[in-house]
Amino acid sequence: MTKTYIAISYTQLALAALFIFINIALSWILNLGLGKNLLIASLRMVVQLLMVGYILQWVFTLRNPLLIICVAFAMTIMAVISSVNRTRRRFNSIYWNNFISLLCGSFLVTGFTVSGIIQVKPWYDPQYLIPLLGMILGNSLTGTSLSLERFTDDLINRKEQIEALLTLGATRWEAAHQTIREALRVGMIPTINSMMVMGLVSLPGMMTGQILAGASPSDAIRYQIVIIFAQASGTAISTMGVVLLAFLALFNQKHQMKDALSKQG
Repeated sequence: MTKTYIAISYTQLALAALFIFINIALSWILNLGLGKNLLIASLRMVVQLLMVGYILQWVFTLRNPLLIICVAFAMTIMAVISSVNRTRRRFNSIYWNNFISLLCGSFLVTGFTVSGIIQVKPWYDPQYLIPLLGMILGNSLTGTSLSLERFTDDLINRKEQIEALLTLGATRWEAAHQTIREALRVGMIPTINSMMVMGLVSLPGMMTGQILAGASPSDAIRYQIVIIFAQASGTAISTMGVVLLAFLALFNQKHQMKDALSKQG
């Protein structure tokens, strides 16, 4: 049996856009005020994905590991910017902390997945490395932004309580432990929730794409399981890293809480 897929033309893409116009029409009829945002979001999504498609076509032709690593670094930097932009509060080393956390989490997990589990040869084959890295980065940046948002908000909301504990002789870890734990929990919730319903309520996009492209459902499922485990691990490492680095940035070695947080508009 020959495995094939049905190619989608630009005309068919235009027909698919009718779904968005249904949403815009409903927004207009019900006076929801979402029409403009839906239109802008749709246009941005189409332009960005078409650009990514052309870029990936070029990336997949690369055979130079140095160039591929440069592309991976560029993806990580974009993920860092996106992660930080989703948080309302800032401190001096926030970008650097996010970069270190996402770099360690995504590169370690992607490297082990490509080389140790899937055993791609060569390990830098962009057909495997870049999509896997992208999926792990996407999940990780969501986890880091949620956990960092919760951590900084809790530091502000619980400032008096934390400073009272520090005054009474608690170490910085003892005073901030509850806040750290809650931030890590919040960062992992989306990943755990998606794993709980996967296969029963939702079919992952990557698995669906493989099946539509002609892959065996059993092969697609095995790939998806590997990727979900990799995403969960990458998110955990990145989330823990960004919260612990933020903790070190906002508490000094004298067990004092720094007044270093600023709120963005």
